[in-house]
Amino acid sequence: MRTLPTTMVQALASFAPLFSERVWQHALVVLAGTILAPGRRTVSSALRAMGLDQEKRFHRYHRVLSRASWSSREAGRVLLGLLVEAFVPEGPLVVGIDETLERRWGKKIAAKGVYRDPVRSTHENFVKSSGLRWVCVMLLVPIPWAGRVWALPFLSALAPSERYTAERGKRHKKITEWAWQLLLVVRRRYPEREIVAVADRAYASLKLLDRCRKLKNPITFITPSAAGRCALRAGPSTPSRPDREASPQGRAPAESFGGGGGSEHRLEAYQDR
Repeated sequence: MRTLPTTMVQALASFAPLFSERVWQHALVVLAGTILAPGRRTVSSALRAMGLDQEKRFHRYHRVLSRASWSSREAGRVLLGLLVEAFVPEGPLVVGIDETLERRWGKKIAAKGVYRDPVRSTHENFVKSSGLRWVCVMLLVPIPWAGRVWALPFLSALAPSERYTAERGKRHKKITEWAWQLLLVVRRRYPEREIVAVADRAYASLKLLDRCRKLKNPITFITPSAAGRCALRAGPSTPSRPDREASPQGRAPAESFGGGGGSEHRLEAYQDR
């Protein structure tokens, strides 16, 4: 059976305390097979890549994801710590928030729903797909050898549809609420670091921005220009155009950044210091 190189095993050692000893050995096999497997990366394809396609007790590897007791949130905290240590040991932490669609079918996929498919849809053509919607938070870091910024995901939360929660008598959470909970995990992990959150206009919520502003160490929020017209700012408001007076609500001025056009604006969520 193939095994991971010693250097990779040492790098993954930080995750070992999250699992029992037996489950951890199975998790390493699934991880190695996922890296080596071509095509769809399922547990079955991972086992085939590891030469375990004839394994009689294959269900033990499936149970790493289906039944084994371990915390994905704690795993995300460990992964974030490793990423920060490797790429941004100092300075602000820039995180991106977005949802992704995992296309899944079948009667046993209870939390699936029908959502807009961002990959197949265009401005002119709206495409829907069935699957699971995940709200993900990613660390945005410049990679020297790539010459660009990479989004490195470290934590995600399943965001079921409103129909799914209504059928089970539960309160529906919007994606902005899931985003707030994920941001809290990052803030609690790094209470003193400056954090900048980047998201699209789906997260341009006054409630979310106000929560970021009211933290002891506030989080800066960056959204597209549409969000800039409805953002909160703790400091004194200034007009976004010289011939336009600031609104009574104190909307944030839209300040372009990044050297491009005016498609993105910075929304400061800092309190007066």
